[in-house]
Amino acid sequence: MVDFPVIALLVLLPAIGAVVVGLLPKSRNELVLPITTAISMLPLAVALYILWEFSAADGAAFQFSESVVWYEPWGIGWNVGIDGISLLLIVLTAVLFPLSILASASVTKDVKLYMVSMLLLETGLLGVFVALDLLLFFVFFEMTLVPMYLLIGIWGSGNRVYAAVKFFLYTAFGSALLLTGIVALAVMYGNDHGSLSFAFQDLLTLQISSTAQTWLFLGFGIAFAIKVPLFPFHTWLPDAHTEAPTAGSVILAGVLLKLGTYGFVRFNLTLFPEATVDFAPWLAGLAVVGIIYGAAVAIVQPDVKRLVAYSSVSHLGFIVLGTFALTSQGLQGGVIQMVNHGLTTGALFLLIGMIYERRHTRQIADYGGLANVMPLYAGVFLFMAFASIGLPGLNGFIGEFKILLGSYLAFPVMAILAASGVVLAAIYLLWAYERMFTGPVTNDANMGLKDLNAREITILVPIALLIVLLGIYPKPALERIEPAVENIIERIEDATGHETPEFGDMDDLPAATGGHSP
Repeated sequence: MVDFPVIALLVLLPAIGAVVVGLLPKSRNELVLPITTAISMLPLAVALYILWEFSAADGAAFQFSESVVWYEPWGIGWNVGIDGISLLLIVLTAVLFPLSILASASVTKDVKLYMVSMLLLETGLLGVFVALDLLLFFVFFEMTLVPMYLLIGIWGSGNRVYAAVKFFLYTAFGSALLLTGIVALAVMYGNDHGSLSFAFQDLLTLQISSTAQTWLFLGFGIAFAIKVPLFPFHTWLPDAHTEAPTAGSVILAGVLLKLGTYGFVRFNLTLFPEATVDFAPWLAGLAVVGIIYGAAVAIVQPDVKRLVAYSSVSHLGFIVLGTFALTSQGLQGGVIQMVNHGLTTGALFLLIGMIYERRHTRQIADYGGLANVMPLYAGVFLFMAFASIGLPGLNGFIGEFKILLGSYLAFPVMAILAASGVVLAAIYLLWAYERMFTGPVTNDANMGLKDLNAREITILVPIALLIVLLGIYPKPALERIEPAVENIIERIEDATGHETPEFGDMDDLPAATGGHSP
């Protein structure tokens, strides 16, 4: 470890890059893409350094911590750190942004503003995952809103303004509840200690009544449920995905939605343990509804991008289920599945964007027999579909397996119902693949399509390698996640007396109706 403020560098580099790009002369628009791509590689280099230096044995502790007081009477400051839960999400963010920017070569409208929006969005997302001051967390949480609104509203397709406004309003409503909860916590701390504090470590020491925990859990939880989005708050997501430009969809699915699942893990489970145990069966139930509903609706989608959008509703339901199983296996699975979903769904959106640039249609019926004219593209698409389904040996398997295993220990019936989502995923993805790629070419407009080019292969190869690596050797990732997860489980147990089911307790599992033992 070094005293150099490496986290500040990680977070501020994209923002500084946004200023650099914004100052480029209008006459040199051809430089915007290569310069932005180069700038986006700098946070990746810092993230890889952090990954290399991170101590897996101390994964429960916040490492690379930085603390600078800005205004002591209100307890506001730059308070940041990285543990095993935030580490992989930071690396995921740093990986996806250069690839998404490189995939934006077709953007010709207001290129500078587009790239500035992408870089500011990266700063906001990285800031969320490192913030240990709740007011700082809120600032970064909100900072992601405007760039994504602009990406959808300016560079999206047909219904882009409607989708952007819907995204903004849903998230703004949740943010209002989140800010209210954050201020309430700071005031509670001030009443107990004589001075306000928004520091996460300080707020962990609060003794919060059961009633207050319930209301605060709801304030934080609704904000995060909208961001996930958890059923029934999901309705903004398919519209946003469908209308967003390719890079917007990749970052939205790959990283932005994880702000909700990360928020549940980081704050709801730790700050409100009693309310967490009380609400766990309800949230797990909503997660299962989302898993089945999202998959079922995906099956009937005629638009392949909307199909993948609804698949996100289903896959994110798995993450929420694993989280609120409140078992070590389920929570570990939920955290690593955040990364897995970001890679596989991000790759599918990239692939859809690549074919859309060639044909300017996302209707499944407009394709057919693409494997005959684009064999490499067809092979990569099938590979990513298998990863999304959870084929053993690819990254999706380990996450879903641990989630189902961990949730079965707590909610047997819910876990069995959730497993149907895996079957439904195979149906909607493989049926879409059959209609788009197999058989003879059914549309003459597809006859002259060119296969993947060098730039597109360069974008897809790193994701494919990570998918295989996490699929066949997830141990390094799990070793960094496990200590932080165990720390959260222990805190819930100590605060509530709730006993987390383990494999040795199989005979003592809840009855077939499912649920945590009282």
